[in-house]
Amino acid sequence: MNESTHDLYDEPAAEEDEALREEFDPEEDFDPEDEDGGEEFDLEAALAELRGGTPGQDSEEEEGEVGPDFRSGFITLVGRPNAGKSTLTNAVVGTKVAITSNTAQTTRHRLRAILDRDNLQMVLVDTPGIHKPHDALGEELNRSALKGLEDVDVVAFLVDASKPFGTGDEWVARQIAPVRARKLLVITKVDKVGQDVVDAQIAAASQEGKWDQVVAVSAKTGFNVDGFVNAAAELLPFGPRWFPRGTTTDQPLEVLVAEAIREKVLLDTRDEVPHAVGVQTDALEDDGRGGYEISCTVYVERESQKGILIGRKGSMIKRIGSEARQDLERLLGAHVYLDLNVKVKKDWRRDAAQIRRFGYGEGA
Repeated sequence: MNESTHDLYDEPAAEEDEALREEFDPEEDFDPEDEDGGEEFDLEAALAELRGGTPGQDSEEEEGEVGPDFRSGFITLVGRPNAGKSTLTNAVVGTKVAITSNTAQTTRHRLRAILDRDNLQMVLVDTPGIHKPHDALGEELNRSALKGLEDVDVVAFLVDASKPFGTGDEWVARQIAPVRARKLLVITKVDKVGQDVVDAQIAAASQEGKWDQVVAVSAKTGFNVDGFVNAAAELLPFGPRWFPRGTTTDQPLEVLVAEAIREKVLLDTRDEVPHAVGVQTDALEDDGRGGYEISCTVYVERESQKGILIGRKGSMIKRIGSEARQDLERLLGAHVYLDLNVKVKKDWRRDAAQIRRFGYGEGA
């Protein structure tokens, strides 16, 4: 295996923290359609501007014709929670498009990330981790992950080398078995174990299915990420360029903003708070000075969770906002003013309608 040591996350130093306004109204109902008047933000135009294109421009005009040896297609990443799907996605694309943390159910959207080269366009479909659900949110995320197996060219089954191959892995492998797509076995987090453990994981997975390719990687260190790309590319068919050159993700800008904030909540809080958090982007506007004014609401299920999230004299929500703002400024390439509100929506994870309003799972 060839070692790759790309520095994928060379980020500028953090800027000075800015004042954040907080409005705390637990009585207000969650209604994403109940917004203030004014000009509607054009996400299509914002995305096109971010990617250097023009809204509605035909992709063939941007990309030109591709040669007969051009490979392209969709690769779905599946596995148990925390198998390393989002980390691998970011490492392959070379920029941060998927949020990551050690918390289960970090990924709630079925995200498409694009690796674009002169002879290849690989579309990675990052799915929520498949797990035993305990609420309506868990059921919705499982449906989203399994939906990601439909109409793709390759299914990549990620197995965490640092954890024993268990019943959860066996269940995921059984879901993959009837899929007609080519199949790639990926052993992840190999920086944490020896070769004997990697070999044992490959043997265990091979008892559960047949694999067209097998590769071992450490997305965190960059080890053999290129090996994954090469193995996956060999399984893709010859085809067109599906997305314009320079596109890294098809996620709406409002979703990327909400996810950036939720990631900081996952990283900065503990106990029951991360699982109970949902984030809604309420407004995203050009401030007329080359920057953006963004307003988001962070929803939790309990007053106690709200108190933890706000922190003493607002210290926690200010920390979350400051860290998220730095990520958003890198994403947008412009100054960002971020206004965060914290509200309670009791037991929203048990309400399918509320889950879909957040855009999680198949409700996106």
